[in-house]
Amino acid sequence: MPRLVPMWLLIDLLLVGVFAVIGRLSHYGSLTLGGWWTTAWPFLVGTLLAWAALTATRRSPAAISSGVVVWLGALVGGMVLRQTSGQGTATAFVVVATLVLGALLVLPRVGARVRGR
Repeated sequence: MPRLVPMWLLIDLLLVGVFAVIGRLSHYGSLTLGGWWTTAWPFLVGTLLAWAALTATRRSPAAISSGVVVWLGALVGGMVLRQTSGQGTATAFVVVATLVLGALLVLPRVGARVRGR
């Protein structure tokens, strides 16, 4: 299990990065590193905070429940940081982010569990 930790952490961070890419492209039609970073950093920090909680509780990173923890950490942490940094949290954005981050962060663990059976 120890080698699963960096693998799942990297997967989660990459998928949160993909979330930011999708958001930037769908709203602005182009992508710059600065624009991507502006969108991504709150959710990346939220993801890392969730991972700190997972590490402290020694939960398996591959568990579906761990995916839920990362999802909620990325979502709630990201929205709080967006709000405090003046980026805004429109209701439609919160709904879309909830669904997209949930799919990106939980479904890979569901797939890994199904494949493992």
